[in-house]
Amino acid sequence: MFTGIVQGIATVEKVTAAPGLSTLVIRLPDNKAAGITIGASVAINGTCLTVTRQDNNDLYFDAMQETLQCTTLGDLQAGHEINFERAARIGDEIGGHLLSGHIHTTATIAEIVKTENNVTLWFEVPAAWTKYIFTKGYIAINGASLTIGEVEGNRFNVHLIPETLRATTFGTASEGQRVNIEIDSQTQTIVDTLARLGYDQPPTAR
Repeated sequence: MFTGIVQGIATVEKVTAAPGLSTLVIRLPDNKAAGITIGASVAINGTCLTVTRQDNNDLYFDAMQETLQCTTLGDLQAGHEINFERAARIGDEIGGHLLSGHIHTTATIAEIVKTENNVTLWFEVPAAWTKYIFTKGYIAINGASLTIGEVEGNRFNVHLIPETLRATTFGTASEGQRVNIEIDSQTQTIVDTLARLGYDQPPTAR
């Protein structure tokens, strides 16, 4: 499990493609790889991957074809920066909200609005996922736990303070960029349960 509190920005050192998977070499900042062992889970832009090899600050991960197709990891190239979070441990403070590291869909940054003290990012998501997106609800974008601002059709926004921009890759985000989306699990459970009970249907005329 993860908390959605990004622990830093790492750099893609190398991507090696092979039949059915790609191997990603990710360089973590100094001292951030301490204690990581083979088999450990690390969220890379919100996607839970398993460490297969470690060389000092360089971590190796294998991403299967299904993962590459369902996330933005297939877009990564050497030199790209990513958000990372090591798996939560019992007793860790949950500063965001609980995440599984399993990406539901991707979204596109549709608009970036910059003001004096914060930045608002607007995202477009596939219509099928909008039923889980509510104003003031939780969502994880590239592994960062964020609160949804406004929702308009298949678009929604988040408001980012300077610290979030500094600590994540959102500070260098650009319009048209794809991002990974993990829907809040509790929201998804409630919405799906109500749907099975028929409460998502309009009332019938009498």
